[in-house]
Amino acid sequence: MVKALFFDIDGTLVSFKTHRIPDSTRKSIETIRNKGIKVFIATGRHFSVINNLDDMTFDGYITMNGCYCLQGTDNVIFKKSIEQSDVNRFIDYLQQEKELSCLFVEEHRLSLNYVDDEMQFLINLLKQDMPSVNDLDYYRDKELFQLTAFFKDSQEEEVMSLLPNCSSMRWYPTFSDVIAKGVDKGVGIDQFCNYYGFPLEETMAFGDGGNDIEMLRHAGIGVAMGNANDNVKQAADYVTDSVDDDGILKALQHFELI
Repeated sequence: MVKALFFDIDGTLVSFKTHRIPDSTRKSIETIRNKGIKVFIATGRHFSVINNLDDMTFDGYITMNGCYCLQGTDNVIFKKSIEQSDVNRFIDYLQQEKELSCLFVEEHRLSLNYVDDEMQFLINLLKQDMPSVNDLDYYRDKELFQLTAFFKDSQEEEVMSLLPNCSSMRWYPTFSDVIAKGVDKGVGIDQFCNYYGFPLEETMAFGDGGNDIEMLRHAGIGVAMGNANDNVKQAADYVTDSVDDDGILKALQHFELI
């Protein structure tokens, strides 16, 4: 029996087209929670920019792709930051590549080094106010959990060679979330399994992006949205319809949870 569900946000719970949660998804999750099944968010977003879920209630949050996990909204049960040596090498690189923008994510604060059209797009996508801009040396002594950096696929090998203790995850083509190696949304699921005492086999996860692949493989049942890329679908146990075509409702009906 499934005891816990884990949902990505962008492209899974929330449509990229309407920027809203479909009514069928909202009602389905309310029904699930009323049955006593726990429901969690699993996102690449920092908790402060989880701002598109309206008034829905969740039992906990995997944020920053697994690097920061909250039971409820304020009880931190896991966190893992990026090694400072990697941060410093990346800063050295950015000081040479002056037009490469990056969102630097601290525990309670987001800021950036450079505003360009791509960064403006990300801030609009997150529906947040523009963060402050800092000189790159500001970050050399800061604890950072995520670097959301605008480098292309063709640049990834070069950039990640500077970050040997990190991994790169993409949920949108133009940028990557860089986090500590060995952490992903699947690791976040493990934190809640340990906290609440339910087995991994009794979990189900939903996702659509590259940063959801490990979570879909790791959960008891991994469900890819119909709008996901093929590599995400291949990692899943089941492929449902898109977020805009009631995919979550249909998957929950398929597995007879509602």
